[in-house]
Amino acid sequence: MNAINKGIRKVEISLKWDPSPAGQPPTDLDLVAATYLASDPYGDPAYVVHFDSRSPDGTIYLNRDSKDGKGFGWDEVLTVELDRLDSRYARVMVGVVIQQNPAKRTFVSVINPALRIREGYTVMAEDDFGGVLGATATTVAEFVREGSSTWDFHPGIHGFEDDPETFTATMGRARKP
Repeated sequence: MNAINKGIRKVEISLKWDPSPAGQPPTDLDLVAATYLASDPYGDPAYVVHFDSRSPDGTIYLNRDSKDGKGFGWDEVLTVELDRLDSRYARVMVGVVIQQNPAKRTFVSVINPALRIREGYTVMAEDDFGGVLGATATTVAEFVREGSSTWDFHPGIHGFEDDPETFTATMGRARKP
């Protein structure tokens, strides 16, 4: 990194999908973000942000929350203000969870899902979850900083077959090669 690089400052993670067919229960996807302390970057999350919550300092928040995929444009939007995040945090993991009510669902049953991660107008990553069709949840982004330096972005879709509570507790653990 050169001296004039400001690094990643503020990102927007957007998620959309089409509503369930008539007569079927609604499909509810949720964006979640977990922060990890520099002292334990692969341990338990310091806190998790999801629907009906925000970070204690207001740096991670859900702008839009859909329970059914109805509407125009992006159904869920999560903003992460990395440049304002306290220096004690070294990692932020972002994921997508499929709510499992009334029955178990995986990405194969979600109609036209799409993900976009961007900073300002610059698209950093896009995906359609085609690589995790059997998963009930997936990580979609990892943001990492060393010390007080700038944040690095690591894209990647990694599926899980856990319930939402287990997923949010384990999504930031180191993956085995």
